[in-house]
Amino acid sequence: MVISTSPQPHPSPALLRYLRQELGMSESALGLGLKQAQLEQAPLPVVLWRFGLISLEQLDQVLVWLANTDL
Repeated sequence: MVISTSPQPHPSPALLRYLRQELGMSESALGLGLKQAQLEQAPLPVVLWRFGLISLEQLDQVLVWLANTDL
């Protein structure tokens, strides 16, 4: 479990769209990730990886996308 003491921002619509379109994530997988990320106050991509919903390579891909995107 990744519990943070500082609140994490809600994932942007652009990130959710990227996860759906580029990684092909299902709504149920995203729903689980969003719920757990809110519960733990942890970044969504990390939670998705920790639950096995994305691979380490996909996590890296998401982090690179986030670094290159103005949100």
